[in-house]
Amino acid sequence: MSNPSAKPVSLFTVIAVLVCLGLFFAVAWWTRSPALAPRELAPEGLAADQQWKATPESRKAHLVTLRAEEAKHATTYAWIDQSAGTVQLPIDRAMELTVERYSAKH
Repeated sequence: MSNPSAKPVSLFTVIAVLVCLGLFFAVAWWTRSPALAPRELAPEGLAADQQWKATPESRKAHLVTLRAEEAKHATTYAWIDQSAGTVQLPIDRAMELTVERYSAKH
């Protein structure tokens, strides 16, 4: 025999779960973060190291500078820490040395 009170309890549970899910999605909708579109910021309100974020032009100029520095680091030799013997190598040369090192072991 089935328990006659099982149906109302099951129905109540399903409704309670649906209400909880609805509340969860409603709260998530209302508290969602705004779109991350670039905004104009007042440069004087930013810290000195964050001034590049002020305008789209300053962000583009900063990106050009960063890419130039990365290209320089990727293609030139330099000392990183001379006392420790750490050097900066061009990527192509570093790959050649790595291949030589690991092919000699096998």
